[in-house]
Amino acid sequence: MNVLIDTNVILDVLGKREPFFQYSTSILMLAAKNKISASITANSLTDLHYLLKKYLKNNEQVKNALKSLIDILDIVDITKNDCLKAFDLPMDDYEDALLAFCAKRVKADYIITRNIKDFLNSPVNPITPEDFISRFFAEKNI
Repeated sequence: MNVLIDTNVILDVLGKREPFFQYSTSILMLAAKNKISASITANSLTDLHYLLKKYLKNNEQVKNALKSLIDILDIVDITKNDCLKAFDLPMDDYEDALLAFCAKRVKADYIITRNIKDFLNSPVNPITPEDFISRFFAEKNI
C-alpha cells in the first residue's frame, strides 16, 4: 500500500504529542518494516526542519531526526506542474491542495493525516493514523 503522510503525523511522533503519538508512531513503524510504502513531500521536510530547529535548538539533533525519517520514508518532489494543478483543486488551503495533488501524481492510496476535513475535496482519500491502523493492520503485529 502506498501512502503520503501529512506533516502533522510526523510532528506527533517527533514531538511525542498525545493522544496521537501511538498511532502516528505505528505508521512510521510500518514504513520502517516495509509493510507500507510511505512518503512525505519535500516541502514537508523543510517545514519539519524549520519547526524542529525552533523546538530542539540543536542542529545535530535536527539533522539526525530528519536523516532517520529519510531512511524510512520516500521524499516526493514538487514540480512546477504540481504547483499549478494544486490551484485547480476545490480545496481552501493551498498547502493541503499541493500535498493532495502530489499524492495523486504518485498514485498514493491514502493521505494519512489528522486533519481529515482539510482533505474532503482531495483526489486521494484522507485517513487518520488510527483509522488506517485499525482498518488495515488491526489483526497484524506491527
